[in-house]
Amino acid sequence: MPVAISNGGRIRTNSAAENAYNALMQSTKSISKSQLNISTGKKINAASDDVSGYITSRSLSSRNGSLKQALNSVGDAKNVTAIAQDALDNINSLLSDIKDAAATASSAALGTDEKVALAKGAFRMAQQIQTVVDSTVFGGKQLLDGTFSGDWTVGYKANNTLLTIGIDLTTSNADFNTSFYDASGNFQSTNSFDIKSISNTGAANFAGVSGLNLKNLNSVEATDLDIFSTENIKTTIQSLTFALNNINKVASYIGGVENRLSSQDDLLTSQITNYNAAISRIEDTDMAEEQLSLVKAQFLQSSSLTSLSQANQNPSSFLQLFR
Repeated sequence: MPVAISNGGRIRTNSAAENAYNALMQSTKSISKSQLNISTGKKINAASDDVSGYITSRSLSSRNGSLKQALNSVGDAKNVTAIAQDALDNINSLLSDIKDAAATASSAALGTDEKVALAKGAFRMAQQIQTVVDSTVFGGKQLLDGTFSGDWTVGYKANNTLLTIGIDLTTSNADFNTSFYDASGNFQSTNSFDIKSISNTGAANFAGVSGLNLKNLNSVEATDLDIFSTENIKTTIQSLTFALNNINKVASYIGGVENRLSSQDDLLTSQITNYNAAISRIEDTDMAEEQLSLVKAQFLQSSSLTSLSQANQNPSSFLQLFR
């Protein structure tokens, strides 16, 4: 720190001027630092400004970047659930129409031609169900063909271990818990869920109901009402009812996953905001405080210049002793 030193009448060493000069350099340095901080909006522009703060802010920034990527991943997963949910709602509507057609065909008031027409119209809806399944795609993968599953990174532990949420739409997913009555009238439960309606694979077990084949709707003819016949129509309606229930179970499973993703979305958004606040507190400039420091340094610079000017006059005053 500067010390007020008097060297008496010496003219080779002007300690007062040196002190004033040092104070001037210090205030000029403070002005430069404040101007830099104000210009960049940061009080840590280099590691030397605050070593511990620099390390902490960079660590927080790194984790915050990872959380932002996790938030993007959550958004992608929510897109998957939303697309699948919309498709299942569409299939539910189509299957309800098919069931309504079957219920209408059970009426004794309808003739054979009317029942055949209802069956053919219902088959067109079954074809549309297949179209919905085939066109429900995300990232180049089918979502409803019974093969889709994916893990989505939604966060990180302290050691950077991944936290994931899985979306399992495979036919073996136990959470679907599909059920039906078999041909003997016994209640059965299965984990095999397949809503491909008219494709060659899995068509005879539509929506987890064994023996339910929507392709049979196209086989209904005047000479053979098949699944719309008097002896089969009850089983047909019952099977369609179970298929609807099973589709709703899958939709509920997806809804539960989507609720969890929404919760994680809110959590990540809040965490990112809090990390941003922590980073800002450590490395951002308090503009009001920095402006006060700048004004103070500018006053000190002016007073140092005045003191230096006065101190430089001291040697000449001593020379008057030789007159």
